[in-house]
Amino acid sequence: MGIIKRLLIVLFCSNMAFAQNTNENKFKQLKEELATPNVFRNAAGAPGPSYYQQQADYKMNIVLDDAKQRIDGKETITYTNNSPDPLSYLWLQLDQNIRIPGSDGQLTNTSTIDDFSSSWALNRAMNVANFDGGFKIQKVTNADGSELKYTIVGTMMRIDLKKALVNGASFSFNVDWWYNINNRMEIGGRSGYEYFAEEDNYLYTIAQYFPRMCVYNDVEGWQNKQFLGRGEFALPFGDYSVSITVPEDHVVASTGVLTNESKVLTKKQLNRLAEAKKSDQPVFIVTQDEAEEAEKKKSTGTKTWNFEAENVRDFAFASSRKFIWDAQSVQLETKSVMAMSFYPKEGNPLWERYSTRVIAQTLKTFSKHTFDYPYPVAISVHANSIGMEYPMICFNGGRPNADGTYSERTKYGMHSVIIHEVGHNYFPMIINSDERQWTWMDEGLNTFLQFVTEQEWQRNYPSRRGPAHLIVDYMKGDKSNISPIMTNSESIWQFGNNAYGKPATALNILRETILGRELFDYAFKVYANRWKFKHPTPADFFRTMEDASGVDLDWFWRGWFYTNDHVDMSIENMQWFRLDTHDPEKEKAQDKEFSKEAGAGISSIRNKESIKETVNEKDPSLNDLYIISDPYAVTPEEKAAYQKFSEGLSQKDKDLLASGYEFYQLDFKNKGGLVMPIILEFAFEDGTKELIKIPAEIWRFDSENVSKVFYFKKKVVAVQMDPFLETADCEVFDNYWPRQAVPSRFDIFQQNK
Repeated sequence: MGIIKRLLIVLFCSNMAFAQNTNENKFKQLKEELATPNVFRNAAGAPGPSYYQQQADYKMNIVLDDAKQRIDGKETITYTNNSPDPLSYLWLQLDQNIRIPGSDGQLTNTSTIDDFSSSWALNRAMNVANFDGGFKIQKVTNADGSELKYTIVGTMMRIDLKKALVNGASFSFNVDWWYNINNRMEIGGRSGYEYFAEEDNYLYTIAQYFPRMCVYNDVEGWQNKQFLGRGEFALPFGDYSVSITVPEDHVVASTGVLTNESKVLTKKQLNRLAEAKKSDQPVFIVTQDEAEEAEKKKSTGTKTWNFEAENVRDFAFASSRKFIWDAQSVQLETKSVMAMSFYPKEGNPLWERYSTRVIAQTLKTFSKHTFDYPYPVAISVHANSIGMEYPMICFNGGRPNADGTYSERTKYGMHSVIIHEVGHNYFPMIINSDERQWTWMDEGLNTFLQFVTEQEWQRNYPSRRGPAHLIVDYMKGDKSNISPIMTNSESIWQFGNNAYGKPATALNILRETILGRELFDYAFKVYANRWKFKHPTPADFFRTMEDASGVDLDWFWRGWFYTNDHVDMSIENMQWFRLDTHDPEKEKAQDKEFSKEAGAGISSIRNKESIKETVNEKDPSLNDLYIISDPYAVTPEEKAAYQKFSEGLSQKDKDLLASGYEFYQLDFKNKGGLVMPIILEFAFEDGTKELIKIPAEIWRFDSENVSKVFYFKKKVVAVQMDPFLETADCEVFDNYWPRQAVPSRFDIFQQNK
């Protein structure tokens, strides 16, 4: 068998790597894991021809009692059944019931005595346990005023209908309730109040304050899983008409459009608002001086603010006499919207300088990657130590020191939380995933675009999540404390990394390394537009990204979302080969050159000194033509043999032997279990470099060990795998050949401590 044929066999075998291992195939399709496509959701990840969703419309009258810190409410809900199923009962969420002493949420929170090792922690726990929270349902009535039977089950309420609600029918009913507002600074919470003792004032950020309809759909039926504190909210879309009565010197920020602005704003404020609608820079509607004046006077009367919102899944508001208010217009590709900020003087100078401008950039970046923001306004409200989102409005932290100074951490923390919470308008407020089941579908996708926005906001912005190398420490940690991303929201270990960091990183890797920006951005935009104002599932996202990109990504979803494997690939070995030309002059010249590079062996070095004279040196008559002074000289026999060999070669074989290719076999090992592309940077003797990207499918026949041969017309001096840290490889020291020392920090002060 000729040398060319033998070499080709080596090349093909190294590429195929047929060895099978006993582990589950990393490239197995996600047939069993994903729901079977049907008329509601098709195999491409789009809504099917029979897709439906329910409608819940609300009319509410809300009273904020500033003296008692209490909410009183009356609502009329009109629920339309668009499903094919007759419904004999309706389910509503009573999220404030998590604050009833002895609720499931409180009882199932684990604790040790170490958790109460400070007076702050102990007081907080006792305040939570003793707070009289939860909805006080006063009555539930039919449209005609007759009572409806209802049953409260923890954080849920079932209303029994006198006759089933059939497809296409609507049902209206009334609920009256009240509850005590929680002090966020003492017991925490997504909503509540902050008390300013120095001036005896309150700042209210109010949400989950009314009984809200659960989602009923083709996937879950009724989504009535209990609220334990983590899994947020699954809600249907609807239209809202809400009247909010507050102290007459309060300023209210809310979901929706203010419909009675001439009755609640002064003429000066109306003029400023009109100016802001034309300005691409923030304009003050209420100045700091005016807010400080309101803080001192404290009016005793009340005023009612009316808001309306179309096609939203929720409704929140904020109210305080402390609010400074600024606003500007934001021009998107197809429309302009208003960006607004409401904040107390304690937020300045950070908030007046940055908040509204950050909102504007967030709307521009998110719109570019999804669709133009469809609502008329986006609002950021400053509330200390919070970050929470609702349609058109969000509550954000980031408070300077009392003297107005602030740290770098406070500044960028404030920027990031505003970007993140404003971004939630898209995920899940419009692309309405089920947060009670899958936190990552809103937090992870939103955190990914948060990273993109941060980088567009400022060059080298210190983003905490997104780049692959930032997730490494988490992914290589103790697996008993790491959940797969596809874990229910209430059961996740390490919530932040699991629901925010890892899925955001996975999407960034998908964009930068697996698909490339063009394919990813197109597919992501298709998903956003398919599912805006609808209820997508993980399967819809996975299928759409594959369908629109044309790339099979089941291996990626399986590894990153269904396992807690990590990325740890290594270059185990590299072997250097050259074609044997059979030309003795070339081969011996190369051998001679290599011997110089390799150096003489230890025996040769020592023999040169210890053996003063060999036998044939003493008696030259022992020498014949085979004893020559140069071991690399070519003999006549070798020349004759090469001449005979050369005459039997075709011209193609001669050209290949004369090509000067250098061959390198690299052996790779997958130590972490998560298959990923192999990205290699070859450094050559002439100082040049070449980048080669090998798709993850190289691991499809053996997910633990693969080999591949590379060939170049120049000498390789070094190889580095994942040179741009784009695969989240957890150990980089074995990504080099030859091996290189990679420094790690150790903290002697921490050790001493």
